[in-house]
Amino acid sequence: MNTKNTQRHQNSPVEPAAPSLSRQEEGHSQEFSARTSRSHHRRVAPHFESHPGERFELTGALGSGDNSGMKMVCALGLIFSGVTILADFAVRVESGEKEYQNAIVRARVANEQLPAYGSLASAKASVVFQRSGRNEIIFVIPNLPRQSVQRFTYSKSSQEPRGDAASADLLEGKITLTVGEKKVLVYQGQESALPRPEIKPEFARGGYIHPVFGPSGRQITDDYPANHVHHHGIWFPWTKTTFEGRDVDFWNMGQKKGKVEFVKFAERWSGPVMAGFQAEHRFVDLTPATPKAALNESWTVSTYNLSGAKFFVFDLVSTQTCATASPLVLPKYYYGGLGFRGNWAWNGAQKTFFLTSNGETDRKTGNETRGNWCHMSGDVDGTRTGIAILSHPENFRSPQPMRLHPTEPFFCFAPSQLGDWSIEPGKPYVSKYRFVVSDGEPDKAQIDALWEAYANPPKVWVEKL
Repeated sequence: MNTKNTQRHQNSPVEPAAPSLSRQEEGHSQEFSARTSRSHHRRVAPHFESHPGERFELTGALGSGDNSGMKMVCALGLIFSGVTILADFAVRVESGEKEYQNAIVRARVANEQLPAYGSLASAKASVVFQRSGRNEIIFVIPNLPRQSVQRFTYSKSSQEPRGDAASADLLEGKITLTVGEKKVLVYQGQESALPRPEIKPEFARGGYIHPVFGPSGRQITDDYPANHVHHHGIWFPWTKTTFEGRDVDFWNMGQKKGKVEFVKFAERWSGPVMAGFQAEHRFVDLTPATPKAALNESWTVSTYNLSGAKFFVFDLVSTQTCATASPLVLPKYYYGGLGFRGNWAWNGAQKTFFLTSNGETDRKTGNETRGNWCHMSGDVDGTRTGIAILSHPENFRSPQPMRLHPTEPFFCFAPSQLGDWSIEPGKPYVSKYRFVVSDGEPDKAQIDALWEAYANPPKVWVEKL
């Protein structure tokens, strides 16, 4: 689908012509708060509360790192009173008109005795599930054909798998996500050491992802590049903003007007299906005599064990909230938001290769167009490797405008390109992105299918046995 001139959602957090934030408030903020307790490390017992006559909501998030906007109401006709405990259950997954490969499925269950890991059996094969919250499980279906239904059953006698195929390891202020024996990414929490003596101390930063690795182990991101020392792998600052009447720039740190600080690690989890973490950041206005927080931000990052896949997948959910009673105003500007900085070897107009969801490969023509996804690639040690960055359709101003740098390996989803807006107190600004890292040339049809799987998951029902 050509998304160059299409806008699926026109409501903004606050825009002059459309101040409503119903999608952000009713979907994103509820989804995020419901998921903040996930961690198999703490082994929180699943729990579901409902009032008499209330419908049991289920979530199927095919290839999705979160479940906002993907809810299916379970048509079981069950009436709950207080807390209902399911000793045994079945999960039914329906593909509809799409075929799914490595479908990441989420289902809500109510089972106080549910283990951290377990097995679900079907007529064809068994799959491993992992508990990812108080009342949610996640599992991967290798193949879900078009117009098919697969039914998986669980009982207390199901054998619990052992070992963590996906892991999140914390060491010296960094979290490394690994699948099998392969590193996927490293999250830099605390301020990283400056790599070169000529870099000024105001550029020191934490709260970003670097490095990101391809399946072959090659590094595809850069950190503190000489031509833009404020660029960092995957990071999420705003550029042109106004806070309490002051002009604040959280992107260009050399101006000393603003910065994004790492605050703390919240949770992390490992398991047979997924691994990830939550971390908290703070957007600080440096312009007054006493620096003042403008936004608080939480990141939820998850990666998945996709058996047989030739690519890595990880998700990032950013939730930004006002730190005071004052809004953050974002005037129209051509970059700012989620950014990606590619390997130093990709510098130069002929060394980075772009492909957008519109089929555009010319970085100048593709700049300031709108797309569901963008792929960047280049050669590392003589081998082509790259990353597709998928924007969820519920993101603000989706399909979001894109910034494609004309000569450097830099990309940014930049909603401010479409005009003034603001992040208002009490109205969380939630952004969701999926990253697909692979070696070789990009396959547009495959990336389109992966975006469809992310945006439009299969239907999921849970049945009490």
